[in-house]
Amino acid sequence: MTRMELATPHGPARAELHCAAEGRAALLLGHGAGGGIDAPDLVAATRAATAAGVHVVLVEQPYRVAGRRAPAPAKQLDAAWLAVVGELATSWCDGLPMIFGGRSSGARVACRTAAPGQAAAVLCLAFPVHPPGKPEKSRMPELDGIEVPALVVQGVQDPFGMPAAGHHRELVTLAGDHSLKADVEGVYRAVADWLPRVLRPLD
Repeated sequence: MTRMELATPHGPARAELHCAAEGRAALLLGHGAGGGIDAPDLVAATRAATAAGVHVVLVEQPYRVAGRRAPAPAKQLDAAWLAVVGELATSWCDGLPMIFGGRSSGARVACRTAAPGQAAAVLCLAFPVHPPGKPEKSRMPELDGIEVPALVVQGVQDPFGMPAAGHHRELVTLAGDHSLKADVEGVYRAVADWLPRVLRPLD
């Protein structure tokens, strides 16, 4: 495991690199709005990806690196993420298909940047469909806008809502809520099952 700082338009981001033996692709994972890259579902996804021969980059947004708890606006999050993607695409991940992903807010960033960042696929852990108790404020257009294979792993009691499966999009539901802590091994199994299928056409 290696850590490095990467410049973005909104201050330095931090990347934690986990190497797989094969290196068939790279999975970039972003954290939730108020949490870090040590969230249990991100750790499980990292284990599953490296076991499947996929390098993992856990990305800390600049606001977290700077010690702030409140997340930056969406445009800043997306710009910082794409800056990290651009840097990694010409260095550590050079020549590899890149899969974008994350939990909660990080999943939203992955969805919004999938097209401009040329992601090969998208992994969403606990995608926040709407704010709790406000189903009218839907974020589904972000998820529906993905044109590459996607996996959404969602807790059945998630107060942020439940998306449906859709075009290019698989849905795995697990016991528990937005944290996905109740079935961490379920997260591992879902990612371990999905990644080889997504990567087969890219090999």
